[in-house]
Amino acid sequence: MTVFNQLAIPGVVEIIPSRLSDSRGFFSEVFKRDELVANGIANDWVQENHAFSTQAGTVRGLHLQAPPFAQHKLVRVLAGSIFDVVVDVRRGSPDYGKWVGLELSAEKWNQLLIPAGFAHGFMTLMPNTEVLYKVSEPYHVESEVAILWNDPDIGISWPDIGPPHLSDKDRYAPALAAHEPVFTYGAS
Repeated sequence: MTVFNQLAIPGVVEIIPSRLSDSRGFFSEVFKRDELVANGIANDWVQENHAFSTQAGTVRGLHLQAPPFAQHKLVRVLAGSIFDVVVDVRRGSPDYGKWVGLELSAEKWNQLLIPAGFAHGFMTLMPNTEVLYKVSEPYHVESEVAILWNDPDIGISWPDIGPPHLSDKDRYAPALAAHEPVFTYGAS
């Protein structure tokens, strides 16, 4: 049976599917719509993305898409591990600008549900890490928003595993305060 753990910011959920192991290896139902719906997660996933990072300390994010192309995400690690981070960017939210982080790994077999209205990013903790995630809307470049990964006003406690490996987009992204909010808390 799949385990659903609500994290400190409402709507952000760790999901741990069960694994049946024997001498051959294991079997797991990593995505089961009926269990998700029974736990209040009724997203239609339309695209699946696969990220491979060769070096530990690779940072991807903080990213989101603005409405009407806002994305819910369901993130899992196929190989290696990441420190996955979610930041509430919904204007009027009691958790606006707050973050929550969780280690996701192939070993832990956990996943993270990230609702629309949250920025998402991760840092690889091991070399040759592979991340697979479903999204509820296709990628739409004009709707993409990038927020500075180490914005001091957000204050994410990233793991200290050496200098980060960043794209220029992430290295020079504006801070959260420089963005006009595109999500409103409580709006559907």
